[in-house]
Amino acid sequence: MHNSIGTRARTEPPDSLARVMWASIPELVRSTTAAYGDAEAVVDDEVRFSFADLAARIERAARATIAAGIEPGDRVAIWAPNCHEWITAALGAVSAGAVLVPINTRFKGNEAAFVLGKSRARLLFTVTGFLDTDYVELLRAADDGVPDTLERIVVLRGPGDEPYDEFRAHADDVSAHDARKRADAVGSDDLSDIIFTSGTTGRPKGVMVTHAQTLRVFDTWSREVGLEQADRYLIVNPFFHTFGYKAGILACLMRGATILPHAVFDVTTVLGRIERERITVLPGPPTLYQSILNSSEHGDLSSLRLAVTGAAVVPVELVRRMRDELGFDTVLTAYGLTESTGTATMCRRGDDIETIANTSGRAIPDTEVRVVDDDGAPVEPGTSGEVVIRGYNVMQGYFEEPEQTAEAIRDGWLHTGDIGVMDERGNLRITDRKKDMFIVGGFNVYPAEVESELLSHPAIAQAAVVGAPDERMGEVGVAFVVPKERAPVEPDEIIAWARERMANYKVPRRIEVVDSLPLNASGKVLKYELRERARA
Repeated sequence: MHNSIGTRARTEPPDSLARVMWASIPELVRSTTAAYGDAEAVVDDEVRFSFADLAARIERAARATIAAGIEPGDRVAIWAPNCHEWITAALGAVSAGAVLVPINTRFKGNEAAFVLGKSRARLLFTVTGFLDTDYVELLRAADDGVPDTLERIVVLRGPGDEPYDEFRAHADDVSAHDARKRADAVGSDDLSDIIFTSGTTGRPKGVMVTHAQTLRVFDTWSREVGLEQADRYLIVNPFFHTFGYKAGILACLMRGATILPHAVFDVTTVLGRIERERITVLPGPPTLYQSILNSSEHGDLSSLRLAVTGAAVVPVELVRRMRDELGFDTVLTAYGLTESTGTATMCRRGDDIETIANTSGRAIPDTEVRVVDDDGAPVEPGTSGEVVIRGYNVMQGYFEEPEQTAEAIRDGWLHTGDIGVMDERGNLRITDRKKDMFIVGGFNVYPAEVESELLSHPAIAQAAVVGAPDERMGEVGVAFVVPKERAPVEPDEIIAWARERMANYKVPRRIEVVDSLPLNASGKVLKYELRERARA
């Protein structure tokens, strides 16, 4: 296996990543079949199949991926909503030794083209009929078109030049023995995925994580939250995100829980599935639970038992209502970022309601989380500072971005850019962001990326974007723009233009046209002033 892609920022002793049952994701798939066999693995509308059938579908997808010429270490992208085909195509690619590159389904063509080009993905799995969106056409309409490095586009659902069924038919060209040999060659230190996360530079960065890191973090996660074999897990969190893929699909495989993919959050539909399928586990951002609580008809929610949330402030009253009105026995909060393999701290079962609501819990086992001052020195409990993380969960680095990797990981510590306070028990409370990032309905939005896009508008000379509180979404974007000389700027037109170029959660909810932006003596925009104006 060749696993030297990009820039590795750190190396752990081999045994530090080996304290888990499985050496690789392909090995997890095999062990799940042996352990749970005929139990129901996936329910996707009318499609239902067992763990044994899931493993057979994954193997067939792996054989087809090998037949397509994909070599170990090649990148395979997937740009599709939550569905059973996502699971088999993605895990088939990983079982063939490929590195998975999930793409946000809210991305527009230019955004997806950048990720595909940057990662040099050779194969893309996508769909053509999701929410009346043809992702293939979006990609072809991108400013630079389809990246030259992308050799093949396979359509999981909807019409396309190469439907998924035709792609899988080529599995017959590769023997089961050869596919097993390829899967067995996948090592714990090989990259399992590159998940792109936006950043302050205005361009997404690919976070590199290994099989061992992924498996160890989510073995811990699934054990700590108490996921069980009898659980029926409605995965509303998108598969392209660590929360949906790893805390969803992989966690279910580890514990033998049933996976129920859910493509689009709609309160009525979700409530119907909870009642009909006897859902027990429903993680998601706080907005998900608030939407359910605000619904006039809950139906029978008596099966619900476990909720895991985070990504935004969680009011104590929300946790109480989740327990009292929605019937959850366990409500937990957690904190993490893509660069920490999705998880850094967690509340534990048995924590009191104030700890769960007011903090994100304590560092996961065998890792360290500190709050430090500007010089990197730990601060006293109750004092705010930057949150830093050290341990096996820290990414290998940003794909082919050595300078940004070195900036993020210093002396073995991942500098998150989040400001937090830690109590004497080690519970972390995120209070602010050193960076300008804000969170819209559970999705991170980095102002630099949005500002860069706004500045490409022919009428805009300057732009600054901040987050403002919103009752439903937690936060929304507000953009302050300075027009070019004699160029008329219509806020509604700018918003409509932005919707054509950006994922909808990135699009500013409001545009404020101003004569100038507030600056300090060094010429930097005073974002805190703009945040105050946006809140007002």
